[in-house]
Amino acid sequence: MEDASPANWIEALMTLISSRVALIQYEARQSAKCGVKRVVRMVAAVLCLFFTWILLLAGALGAIASASGWPWYWLAIAAAGLHLLVAFLLASSCNKPGTAAFPITRAEFQKDREWIENIQKKPKSNG
Repeated sequence: MEDASPANWIEALMTLISSRVALIQYEARQSAKCGVKRVVRMVAAVLCLFFTWILLLAGALGAIASASGWPWYWLAIAAAGLHLLVAFLLASSCNKPGTAAFPITRAEFQKDREWIENIQKKPKSNG
């Protein structure tokens, strides 16, 4: 009978480890998706800032070049302002704190710690 007990413990331990590895893999994929979304928003913010710079230059040059009031440069300056607003909105959305990484895994590890502590506290019987 003593031979069956260690095999059950080993099997239980392997099952526990494989379930934890699967959980970590799942949450790592979820965390990677959040990271990709942040990177995409940051790239969009950088592109908007680039267009802001180009449109401000075009508007300023148009304003200087046409002293008698060609209206296209005001449109270019307005478009630059719009791009700048979008860039600030995208950049501010990147600064919001995200969800905590690996919440399910942390909870399961905490349960494992409590389980191990309970096992260690129980007195072993010699029978």
